[in-house]
Amino acid sequence: MKSGLVNAIIAYIMWGVLPLYWKLFDNVPAGEILSHRVVWSFVFMGILVAVQRRWGDMKRIASSRSLLLSLAASGLLIAANWLIFIWAVNSGHVVETSLGYYLNPLLNVLLAVVFLREKPSRGQWLAIAIAGIAVLIIAIDYGRFPWVAISLAVSFGLYGLAKKKIVQDASVGLLSETAVILPVALAYWIYLAAAEKTTAWSLPASTFVELLLSGVVTALPLLFFARAAARMSLSALGFVQYIGPTIMLILSVIVFKESVSPVLLIGFALIWTALVVYATASVRSIKLAKAS
Repeated sequence: MKSGLVNAIIAYIMWGVLPLYWKLFDNVPAGEILSHRVVWSFVFMGILVAVQRRWGDMKRIASSRSLLLSLAASGLLIAANWLIFIWAVNSGHVVETSLGYYLNPLLNVLLAVVFLREKPSRGQWLAIAIAGIAVLIIAIDYGRFPWVAISLAVSFGLYGLAKKKIVQDASVGLLSETAVILPVALAYWIYLAAAEKTTAWSLPASTFVELLLSGVVTALPLLFFARAAARMSLSALGFVQYIGPTIMLILSVIVFKESVSPVLLIGFALIWTALVVYATASVRSIKLAKAS
């Protein structure tokens, strides 16, 4: 649990500051950025797996139809999440992306109860209720259906559920996920070249090198997340996630100069109250379990 918590905190801090990185390429279409993200993630993970000498695990995955289908599903889910996130950040919707990741922990708890038979305590249910009220207030204040937020929450929530159900080494699993969507990314490269619509390849050399690093930027937090998912309950993992959208919200105001209403700040305060309540209830449950 302690190791999982450390991995989760590192992953969510990395994801929280990620909008700063994607803003470097705001003149490149989201689909093209995604294709580069997939290709360079595959290259980076291939090198990592080779260094770890884990190719035997890859052969085992290739021989298991059920495991391949599970990894294909998780790969498509995370690719959809990446595409929506990149588009939203570069289109000036950082506040809505933070709302999406505030929604995600609530969805995580729902998925954990329905699919994993996890049973939150009364205190944890109270925290969930407070967070739910906060998110409802934020959504109403937003003034329109937050499709970006909903899409991000659903895609990442289902991805987290898939990772809980796949018993696989983090680096091998991530390489398999990117391998599944690699043909689509390469096909998109061919289409862009044929239609003479490529943008990334004409970037300044320094900026293109930064784009090449998208593989590292993508893979590292996912590796930490995979390790956390293997060691923590899905509902607990979801509440630690509030670190990421909180950082995004701060960046949206201070760096990207997006407007934030007083109602949103109230919702923000309620969500952190929920986080404190959830953490307190979780510690109490652990103590009671040890005492019994």
